[in-house]
Amino acid sequence: MRRRLINSTLAVVLVVIAVFGVSLVLVESRTISSSAQESVDSEALRLISVVDSRLLGEERITAGVLAEQVDSNRYARVEIPGRAPIEVGKRPGGSVISSTATGEQGERVTVEESGSAVTRELGRTLLIIGAVALLAIVSAVLLAVRQANRLASPLTDLAETAERLGSGDPRPRHKRYGVPELDRVADVLDSSAERIARMLTAERRLAADASHQLRTPLTALSMRIEEISVTEDLETVKEEAHIALTQVERLTDVVQRLLTNSRDPRTGSAVVFDLDEVVKQQIEEWRPAYRSAGRAVVCSGKHGLRAVGTPGAVAQVLAALIENSLMHGGGTVALRTRVTGNQVVIEVTDEGPGVPADLGARIFERTISGRNSTGIGLAVARDLAEADGGRLELLQQQPPVFALFLSRVARKRDDPDRPVR
Repeated sequence: MRRRLINSTLAVVLVVIAVFGVSLVLVESRTISSSAQESVDSEALRLISVVDSRLLGEERITAGVLAEQVDSNRYARVEIPGRAPIEVGKRPGGSVISSTATGEQGERVTVEESGSAVTRELGRTLLIIGAVALLAIVSAVLLAVRQANRLASPLTDLAETAERLGSGDPRPRHKRYGVPELDRVADVLDSSAERIARMLTAERRLAADASHQLRTPLTALSMRIEEISVTEDLETVKEEAHIALTQVERLTDVVQRLLTNSRDPRTGSAVVFDLDEVVKQQIEEWRPAYRSAGRAVVCSGKHGLRAVGTPGAVAQVLAALIENSLMHGGGTVALRTRVTGNQVVIEVTDEGPGVPADLGARIFERTISGRNSTGIGLAVARDLAEADGGRLELLQQQPPVFALFLSRVARKRDDPDRPVR
């Protein structure tokens, strides 16, 4: 591309120089020739007037007297009737410029000048024109190289950016070139890079969230299936199978919620539900794990509360808080339900050391953890709570008290679960 731009620019300049240069040479040649002829004509007229005046005054007319009136580079011949011709200067050979003038008494003056003077003047003019043309060509080449670099280098950068995007490097360069068309292409590539980066981040986040959220339910489901495989009691098999099916449904709901939040974290499917059922289900599910750790999980507070939210999402938030207390807390874990204004609050607390003071304000950020864990659980729990219009807060650091706030619905008779508009 650089070579094409340089060649095209140089071709245009050469055409312009050829057209205007030839015209200028022709014009200057005619001008120089005309000027030289006019100078010789003028000198012939001046010399004839001198001869006329001296003849009228009956003064002597000699070569010495006329030499003062003739240019040293020219030849003059004066012919007076009845007298010998008078010559001034050396007669030139070859091409000459000649002019003849006739006086009132029949005298005749001829002035000649060598054509080499015109040739020399024309040569100087051609030299000047050639130098200007050469300067124009050099300037055009430099300008073409600069313009070619200005256009070709950005295109090379844009090609490298597109190649990086194709190889999986979505970092935008935010580099502009001062050319509107190229800057537009750069804007589009940067926007594409940002979209790809967001998509990759969302995919990685979904993978991390799914791995974290499904780990514990899958472990519990595996334990249920193992109990089914080793027992011979039909009633126990039925009971464990029923619990396993319930957990499978919860896993399905977890996956659906994760997929929904990965597309749009603001999307929710809130309904009116009984809070006691969700709390009871979580306590029953986590009680074996706490029993194995020599700890307990209990529930207290106000019963019969109804809230607005997605039961599966609320269950996942509580599961994240209970698991967090199991991994990082100590002693008994207590779930307490209460009412504040038009909101239902579920508090989860334990008897452990609590949240470090330097992590209190950042505990819900991703990758933030005080015990070398992934730091994903609380961040996912907060997103799930906010998706249905609720919120998750850390009310107290030592001992730790996490609170889930949901919109409250007053209990009425025969008030079935219904979607919230």
